[in-house]
Parts: sequence; structure tokens; C-alpha cells
Amino acid sequence: MLQVGQLNQYYGSSHTLRGVSLSLEQGQCLALLGRNGVGKTTLLKCLMGVLPVAKGHVSLEGCDITKLKPHERAALGIAYVPQGREIFARLTVEENLMMGMATKSARKASTIRDEVYELFPVLKEMLHRRGGDLSGGQQQQLAIARALLADPKLIILDEPTEGIQPSIIKDIERVIRLLRQRGDIAILLCEQYFDFAHALADKFVVLSRGEVVASGSQEQMDHEDVKRHLAV
Repeated sequence: MLQVGQLNQYYGSSHTLRGVSLSLEQGQCLALLGRNGVGKTTLLKCLMGVLPVAKGHVSLEGCDITKLKPHERAALGIAYVPQGREIFARLTVEENLMMGMATKSARKASTIRDEVYELFPVLKEMLHRRGGDLSGGQQQQLAIARALLADPKLIILDEPTEGIQPSIIKDIERVIRLLRQRGDIAILLCEQYFDFAHALADKFVVLSRGEVVASGSQEQMDHEDVKRHLAV
């Protein structure tokens, strides 16, 4: 589903990504781990086309998308839930959800699927409230629901547990687990909390200073070694 090969990126004179490679298959959940500031969000923005790639390539289902613009990647089936959620504060919950179907035809984008309300019941109760009036946890659920309405082949989640109350974290974990079990979508989960990622991921990539310092399946990873790279 996703193939990233020897990705390099620079911010001014700073070499922010150094030869990063990873792969992700349909139905898998890959956890991208690392402390704050090691290049995780930079990598995700490169995958979405928000930041340019200096060297290397990004492929989706065997097609090179390295030079494509963000909206072109979204149309091909990549959905992105950014760090900080970035919902539209002045729009209602319903309007935010409709924005998730912007790449669809008018006919297909006319109705919000019941599946979204089954995954996130709280959103149905708040359809006509403005996004900015929701709590941080509710906004995170809205951001994930909005991304799922694009019917993605690949969903990228950037720090979905950051600043969220424990009860909502459990809800988000439940949804990611259901998506993984469904088997028709690839999930790239960017996290700095190992225990949350370990409960969900099939494979792991650990970044430090813009480089991959550890990678492998759940069985191959040394938990203590991974946690050492995550410790402050």
C-alpha cells in the first residue's frame, strides 16, 4: 500500500530526515515512534505532499506519488489527521464531516454514512454545534471521522492521543482496532507513547534525529530498547 524509500528532507541547512525507509501493507497498522522533535511530523507532511522531498521516493499501491500535490494524494486515497486536529472551528460538526467528502462526487458526498456515527456516537448528538465548541477529545474524534469519510486506503494519524482525556483515548483505541480488524485500510500511527502503539500495531519504526534507529514486527522489537529511544 505504502512504500517509502530513502527519504531525505531539509529545513534550511538542517537535515531533518536522513534516508528514512518504511513499508506498509493493506490491513496493517504501522506505529511510527519517537520523541518530540525527531522528525515524525516532518515525515508525515512529506508523505502528504505538504513538505517537499529532497531525495527519495513515496509510492502508493506501486505508483510514484513523490511529486504529487496534497489534494492529488487525497484523491488517490490518503487521509491525514494532523497533530492538533485542525478542525474548522466556525463550522458545525456536520459541516466539518461533509468537508471530509470533498474529493467525492456531489451524489456520493450528499450523505454522512451511519458507520461514522456508530464509531463516534457523540458526534451525532452534536451535529449542529460548532467545531470550536467541542472539547479536545471530541475534536479529535471529529477529525478522525472526517478523514474516514474520504474512504481512504491509507489513514495517517499524527499523535491522536496528545492532550486527550483517558476515556477518549480508549474510544480512539477502539476505533483504530476496529479499522485494523476490518482489513481494508492501512494505518500509519504516529505516537510517542509506546504502550498505546504496542496495543495496536503490527510493526514499528522508531525515529531518532531524523533517522530510523529500529524497525520490525511486534515480535522482533525489544520493548526496553524502544522505550529507551522514547525516554526524555
